[in-house]
Amino acid sequence: MIALLCAAVFDLILSGGRVMDGTGAPWFRADVGIRADTIAAIGDLSQSKARRRVRLGDLALSPGFIDLLGQSELNALIDPREESKVRQGISTELTGEGISPAPTNAAWIHEQEPWLRKYRLKIDWTDLSGYFRRLQKARPSINEALLVGAGQVRGIVLGFKDVQPDDKQLARMQKLVDAAMRQGAFGVSSGLIYQPGSFARTPELIALAKIAAKHGGIYATHIRSESKKIADALEEAFTIAREARVPVEIWHLKISGRANWGRMKEVIGRIEAARAAGLDVTADMYPWIASANGLDASIPDWAHEGGVDAMVARIRDPAQRAKMIREIDPELHAEDILLLSAVNPEVKKLVGKRLDAAARDLGKTPAEALVDLVAMDRANVGVARFGMSEEDVRLGLSQPWVAMDTDYGAMAIDGPFAAEGSAHPRAFASTARILG
Repeated sequence: MIALLCAAVFDLILSGGRVMDGTGAPWFRADVGIRADTIAAIGDLSQSKARRRVRLGDLALSPGFIDLLGQSELNALIDPREESKVRQGISTELTGEGISPAPTNAAWIHEQEPWLRKYRLKIDWTDLSGYFRRLQKARPSINEALLVGAGQVRGIVLGFKDVQPDDKQLARMQKLVDAAMRQGAFGVSSGLIYQPGSFARTPELIALAKIAAKHGGIYATHIRSESKKIADALEEAFTIAREARVPVEIWHLKISGRANWGRMKEVIGRIEAARAAGLDVTADMYPWIASANGLDASIPDWAHEGGVDAMVARIRDPAQRAKMIREIDPELHAEDILLLSAVNPEVKKLVGKRLDAAARDLGKTPAEALVDLVAMDRANVGVARFGMSEEDVRLGLSQPWVAMDTDYGAMAIDGPFAAEGSAHPRAFASTARILG
């Protein structure tokens, strides 16, 4: 073996670093030989030849990190450099949060049309195999592991309607999940605060998760509540794990809302009880006290039915607009919502302001400003929500069954996504904050 290593020629040898192999074992001193894009040898390579050798001294060397919720499935096609991931040491991401790039159809593409047009991205695939072919042509810098979205297949079969599937419709949804699993999906996912996924009830999710389990896949979920109703939301995830006999990953675990701060200990207790009962439940988190999503996530579920065009039409109807404003969470805390990005130039002028300040500029209440900004920018306003406590975040991250995610699509500071506005720091600095 030693003779073979000496005779081998490597493209690169990383020499003498402290190797941390990801198994939990103590670090050890070794050389790592790389050929093309593959780690070809680990050990004493001092006598081996290499086109390039880098002496690491006391620097640490590890396998690439896995981002368990990466959100770069379309970003990778637009800017395949994926610098915000690579510069954090991320080499693989899991993605597809309830919505996935495939399967797709004309109605889904229409929902995304303004965003697609802005970035000159044409969706020329209908299934996951087609997406993977397109991804391979783009040559992204990191590996993309895809989940098929439960909301995605629901949207194809039922549209953006708040209705429940009959037996034939559910069978069709299961067939779509089965096809995606055969084409390389790692499992099925749900985003239960986003539409149309939020319209799904637990039995529907169990039925889809059973298909993923049949193929050895997982069920990953943005649970239905991360605040005052988190106990019920966790129990739903446990029920799906139990009934579908499927491993469950709880995405971006958190306890949000000032009134709920301090409840992470309770959340941990519930998950550990489920694990002790034999359920395969794990979670991931990002190391920040602010989440990020669309401003339209604050608009009541019923207003989303029919898709973005229907929601915008409702906002422009005085009676329905008034109803939305009344139903927006009274614990909104507009001072904790930071406008991060927008497409509409008029809305973009407000990027960098908190929602309460933007509302004052517009001469409106925060709830009025919220619905109107959503309509003006056709649900493209991105926000950060400062809803968590540092103590809860640190406690969650310290659990052995919790891994890291960024929950942010890949970007570069000189790339097309930087033009939208400010990025959440989790985009570039999640691994750094955990390691530092």
